[in-house]
Formats: sequence, structure tokens, C-alpha cells
Amino acid sequence: MQNQVIEDVVESIAQKLGRGLSLEDPDGVLLAYSSHQTSADRVRVNFLLSKKVPADVSEWQLRHGIAQAVRAVAVPANEELGMLGRVCVPLLVRGFRVGYLWVQQQSDDDPASGILAALPAVRPTIDRLAELLLETDTASSERRTQREATFLAACRGVAAAIEDLRGWRELGGGPWRVAVVHELTGVGPDRAAAPEGTARGSLPGSRAGRTASKRTEPLGTGDGHDPHEAALLQRTLALQATVGVAPVLFSAGASTFSVLLCAPDIGRRALQEVLDRYRAEVPKRAGRPAGRVVLGLGESSADHRGLADSFSQAQHTVQAAAVDPQLGDVSSYADIGVYQFLGAVGWQAPAHGSVHFAELSDADRVGELLPVLELLYDKNGSVQDVAAQLHLHRSTVYNRLARIRSVVGADPLGGMVRLELHLALKARRWRSRPRFEQS
Repeated sequence: MQNQVIEDVVESIAQKLGRGLSLEDPDGVLLAYSSHQTSADRVRVNFLLSKKVPADVSEWQLRHGIAQAVRAVAVPANEELGMLGRVCVPLLVRGFRVGYLWVQQQSDDDPASGILAALPAVRPTIDRLAELLLETDTASSERRTQREATFLAACRGVAAAIEDLRGWRELGGGPWRVAVVHELTGVGPDRAAAPEGTARGSLPGSRAGRTASKRTEPLGTGDGHDPHEAALLQRTLALQATVGVAPVLFSAGASTFSVLLCAPDIGRRALQEVLDRYRAEVPKRAGRPAGRVVLGLGESSADHRGLADSFSQAQHTVQAAAVDPQLGDVSSYADIGVYQFLGAVGWQAPAHGSVHFAELSDADRVGELLPVLELLYDKNGSVQDVAAQLHLHRSTVYNRLARIRSVVGADPLGGMVRLELHLALKARRWRSRPRFEQS
């Protein structure tokens, strides 16, 4: 039904302009064409038969900037290709590119200026056509589902998928960065930056916090979890959160997270906008309040083959932010510190990997020593900052530090002991990280 509506709109525009039209998706696949045509060059005839823009024609079109254009572009004739001049009208909805409408010139004596002058009269109909294309490119559409599956496979290093991505126009020539968006279970949005909550026993590893150190899992992973429905939700959230955000080139959804392909210079403001819009979409799409949502950004990759590394880094960044709220809700891989090493080796902290940490954990029966020590490390030894964040008097911080020194029999702020304890604290957090499916 929707395809017929699109064809009717294309035919309507063609009649108003008195010219032959063709409609293609961002990858150069034919979607619709008009029956009205006073003349048809070799390129148009072959395109209507093959349903796909040939590589040499695509290269000629891209050379004239259609992939970046936001207004109509005149593409000159090419005698070698057997191609008359034509005007490309990029179809965008709130900055999101959904396709191209091509208006063919009737002869070499038919100037593109005439077409450009006539376009404002049909602009409302063209905008309607763009809206229709956006509706057909929803997360549940077959085409969108297939493309997202290909993108996710490329992010996991599947060679065939990586090669397929090389033909996607909207990706350009790189470099790119991959981001992962993940919603946590049992953690409200108010916990986004509340490490002081650890003073009430929520630090993994303390006796008082062991009931709170269960692994953080994505929302919707319980017994009644339908992975297909969950993936559709993630695809929808990602698509709606990124429409019109220019530095986000593509989005996809798996059952427990969304993946974004970003321009290398994407800024924190754009990422925060995506995160805010994602949170706002959760109640509308899932019928429940949003939990805490975190976004992790991987490093830049200059080649499609490097997307897997950037994707893995983005996942590790999300995992680190999930277990260590002080990293914030938007983090990049370069900013997660020691979690880079823990993620790179897939490290599982042993139960008794550190003698000093085991002694301190056993002695911290009410969960008041480890939170102070970890925050002291994170705050570069500033007692004043620790006291302010944990709402304690500075003398209380000094007293707890003295107790720690007594338990371990060494200065916890000095040399190898500090390195040992700080790593043990972060490794214990890392053990409670959310796990993501790998297939």
C-alpha cells in the first residue's frame, strides 16, 4: 500500500514538471519511476531495467556532491556514459537523508536552470514524498532490518559484511567512530553521577555491599524476554534518537543495546542530544520509565575493517560507565582509564587476587572503608573532595584512612600498595559489568 502511494506521488510530481522522474534510495536502488517521459537516455533505460545505479554512473554523480547536498544539484551530461544532464533533489527529513529524486533534462538544449526554477512549486509534494520514504525506512521494515544486520555483522568483524559496507554511499570514505547506547536495569536516571551512594554500602566488594554487587543486566533480559522484540525496540530507539543528528551516519539495534556509526569529530553535545532523545523515547516506545542510559564512544577507525575494534572499545566504555558512575553517562574509550586494560584482556578478577584487598574487604563489615579509599584514589588524594562528595567531616576521612592503614599494615597511598588496592577496587567493579551477546 505504501509503495503505491509513493509511486502515485512520483507520478504527480512528474506531471507537474512535465519531465521523467526516478526515485532511488541512498544506496542507488530504484524505488519508483514515472511513466511520463518525452525522452530517455541510455543511463535511464538501463537503470529502470537493472534497478540499480551502475558504478561508473554513481561515481559521476558522487563527483558532483550529491551525497552531501541538502539542496537540488545539477549533474551535467556525460556523453561517454550516454547520459543527459539531470537534476538531483536530495530527500531529507529533519536532516535525515532518505533518498534522491532525479529529474532528467530532455536534451542537451534543455537547461537545468529551468528545472531548478520549477522545483519550488512542487516542494510541498517533494517534502511529502520524503516523509513517506522515512516511514518505509522504519526499524521494522525489511530493508532497514537487513541493513542493520549487515552493519552489526561488520562491527563483529564478519568479512562479507565489511565488504558490503564499502558500497554504502552515506558512510562516505571514513574515518568513523562507533558508539554503543545501553540501558541498565534497576538503576534510575538519577544515579547517573552519584558515586556518593557507595558510602551506603553499594561498592562491589564490601560486605555491606555484596547484595548490591550483582551483575548489572540490560532491561528486558528476564525469563519472558523476546530477543526479536527487544532488538526491534533498540532499533526504533536508535533511529528516533538520531534522526537529524548529522554526525551520526547510521544506527542499528541488537537485543540489549544500540550501535551508532559516527563521524570522527562528533562532539559531546551531539552525543548528549542522542542520549537525551533516547531516554525520552523509552516511555513512548516501551511503555515504562527509562532506566539509567549510558553511551560509550570507541576510537576512530580509518577503514571498515577497524570498525570491530571501535565497536569493542565502545562496549567496554559502556561496561565501565555502568559499574563506575563517576565516569558519567557519556564517555569515550580514552577516558575510562584502567578499564581499558580490563576490557582488552576480558579479565575476570579472582576472588583473592590481592592479599591486602582481601584483608581490607573482610574488615569492612559495614561498607565504610572501601568507598572512602576508592574515592580518595579517584580524587588524587584530596581529602576535602572526598569529604564533600561523601558528606563526611574531613576528620572522619582521616580516621577511616588510619583504620585502613592499620588493617593492611602499610600506607594505602604509597607506591605498590596503592596500585594494588586501586586496581583491585576497579577489578571488583568490573566483575559486575553488563555482558553483551556476541552473535
